[in-house]
Amino acid sequence: MGLATPLSVAAAGFAGAGVPVFPCAPGGKHPITEHGFHDATTNLAQVRQWWRRFPQANIGVPTGRPSGVVVVDVDVHGVNGFAACRRAKEAGLLSGWEVIVRSPSGGLHAYYPTHQSAEQRSWQAGLAGIDFRGDGGYIIAPPSRRAVNGELTLYQMTAVSEAPGKALDATMLRDFLDPPRPPRPRSYRGNGELDVRRIAEWVARRPENERNHGLFWGACKLAERGVGQAEAFDVLTRAAMSAGLGEREAARTVRSAYRTVNDGHVSSGIAAVDTEEFAVSVADSPAAIVRGLP
Repeated sequence: MGLATPLSVAAAGFAGAGVPVFPCAPGGKHPITEHGFHDATTNLAQVRQWWRRFPQANIGVPTGRPSGVVVVDVDVHGVNGFAACRRAKEAGLLSGWEVIVRSPSGGLHAYYPTHQSAEQRSWQAGLAGIDFRGDGGYIIAPPSRRAVNGELTLYQMTAVSEAPGKALDATMLRDFLDPPRPPRPRSYRGNGELDVRRIAEWVARRPENERNHGLFWGACKLAERGVGQAEAFDVLTRAAMSAGLGEREAARTVRSAYRTVNDGHVSSGIAAVDTEEFAVSVADSPAAIVRGLP
C-alpha cells in the first residue's frame, strides 16, 4: 500500500467493512467535522461526500465499542515508549494483537479486539511513553500520511496476526506502566501475613492464560504493602509454580514487579523493539487491515 492509494478509496473500504470513519486534517490528526470522532459513520454516501470535499483528509477511526478495536500507541516523542513496550511484552501483557501499524514518526500502533462486556476508557502513561486508545478516543488509520522532516510518510501496516485476536487487559497494562503508589509504605506486620497468604492463594488459582498477569499483579500489590522482596519471591514463586508457571519465568516476573513499584515508573531509556517480534505474517494490501478489524 503506497502513496498512490487514494485515501477516499481506503475510507470507503473501512466503512464498507463496517468500521466507522471520519475525516481528519490532511497530513494531521485533528478532526475536520464539527463533532470529531462522534461523527464517525459507516454510511458510504456520507463517507464519499466527506472525501470528495476533502480528498487528502486523513482517516480517523473511533476506538472502543464503536469500531470494535482498541489500540496500544507506543510513542517516540519525548519519552521513547519502546523500552516500556519491551518490558510489557516480556511480562506477557501485549499478546493477542491483530494488526501492527508503524506511524510516520516511528512509533507503533498495536490493534486489539475490544472486550465484549466491559468498557475500556482511553488513558495515557506519559512516563512510559505509551497511550491506550479505547472508548472516548480515536486513532489515525493507514494509509493516512503525515509530513515528517519535509517528506510525506505513511501510517504503514507492517503485520497482521494469523492467530485470532484476544482482548487486552488494559487495566493490568496501565498498572504495569504507571503503578499506583501507596500513601506510605506499610511494614510487613499484622495484616501483612494475611495479605501474603490471600494473594498467594489467588495466584495459585490463576488459569493458564492469566498466570503471568496474575503473578505480576500480586507481586506489585505486596511490594506496595511493604512486604520484602525475598519473602514475596519465595511465597509467590511457589504459588505460581503450583498454577503451572515455570520457576524461571515466575522469578523473573516477581523481580520485574518489585522493580516497577520501587522505581515508580517504567524506565524510559531508549530501546528498539523490532516489529518482527510481534509479527506472525506481514501484509501489504489495503484490505489487510480491514481483515484485521472485527
